Amino acid sequence: MISLSDILNIAEYEKQRPEYRRRVIEVKRQRRISVGPVMTFVFENRETVLFQIQEMVRTERLVHDKNIQHEIDTYSQLLPSPNELSATLLIDITEAEKIRPTLDSLIGLTKKSVYLVIGEKEIEATFDEEQSEEGRISAVQYIRWKLDEEDVERFRFGQAEVGILIRHPNYHHFTRLTDEQREAIAKDLS
Repeated sequence: MISLSDILNIAEYEKQRPEYRRRVIEVKRQRRISVGPVMTFVFENRETVLFQIQEMVRTERLVHDKNIQHEIDTYSQLLPSPNELSATLLIDITEAEKIRPTLDSLIGLTKKSVYLVIGEKEIEATFDEEQSEEGRISAVQYIRWKLDEEDVERFRFGQAEVGILIRHPNYHHFTRLTDEQREAIAKDLS
């Protein structure tokens, strides 16, 4: 949970930003998983979400509590619930002429295509329905995986290989998490 009292005012944040930003970049480095050539998952936690809110307050020059609270309410939806992992999926296409064709080729990704794999078990991702539009896909998706107690234990204690699998007709890739990545993300489950 993030509250208004957790947010630094713009002047204080500017003073702390270089160190704060450096720290969060390191946290995100351990939580960033590339799967294939254009998809990256960034596993969210309180620190990553708080940073995003601080950056929005800074960028938008927000000073009124009501406006800041709106950002808190919006971004807090990215926080994982108990026994859940939450990630931002970024579809990274750098060449402008390839953006639309690539995104169009990925339509249907939000339906039974993205899995967290723990050992032999595949856990289907749940996508934020507010980002879906029939016949289109956004380059940024918010997703969650709900784990049962056994999944949590196997994930936390490295009792099984953990990875992310994408099984889509036009994009089929698997990436195994390193021990460092698994350990960093496992903290969200404690």
